Amino acid sequence: MRALVGAVQAAGDAIGLPYIAAQADLGDPEPMADEAGRPYAETSFRWVDPDHAYWRDRKLALHIAFLTAARLTAEPFYYSDGQLRTWRATQLLAAVDCEQAKNTPSFGEAIIAPVHLPRGLVGAVFWCSREPVGVGALFDRHAGDLHNLALKLVATHNEARGRPRNATVPQTLTRREVQCLRWAAAGKTDGEIGIILTLSVSTVRFHLRNAAAKLGATGRAQSIQIAAGLGFVGARAA
Repeated sequence: MRALVGAVQAAGDAIGLPYIAAQADLGDPEPMADEAGRPYAETSFRWVDPDHAYWRDRKLALHIAFLTAARLTAEPFYYSDGQLRTWRATQLLAAVDCEQAKNTPSFGEAIIAPVHLPRGLVGAVFWCSREPVGVGALFDRHAGDLHNLALKLVATHNEARGRPRNATVPQTLTRREVQCLRWAAAGKTDGEIGIILTLSVSTVRFHLRNAAAKLGATGRAQSIQIAAGLGFVGARAA
């Protein structure tokens, strides 16, 4: 981890984006920290405002535009002059309100690398400047390498900390288990799933219970969440 943290900082220093923020799990209010519990924001990374201990704000992930955007896309993107952009046009980023960042003193531009891992875990690494540095051109040259670094940092940190908790290698789901999960994810009741798949309600429940046990889930909602994070349930149902 020390080598990865150093590599993330060195990459930012080399391209003129030396101010770093990182979070391995946007759903965790605790900051990303070393094995002794010391936040990397205190021990390793610098921020644009040295007096702003942003990592102590437990509600940070709920109101920062960059974190909202990191949840919406798994691709790296960049911030400049109040707008978010990436290598292609996307309405998801265009719709994110960056007024807060635009009005933040001493905040220039940034490259953000989201990291989307299985089981619904999302992290991100931010490389920032205090003034404009031509971030569009930097993004074209370095976004791939920065994204790779972010993936290594976030994945290594989460596995070292045992996250997500109780994660195991799931057994293979059967075709019927996957079908039942997909229709459950679409909001169908057990009875409706039974009609769609020509199964009895008890058989539908049997398949859903088996799927939950294999996924290490403790209920219908968690089964769907984990199945979606592992790619068993896609954007379209059944």
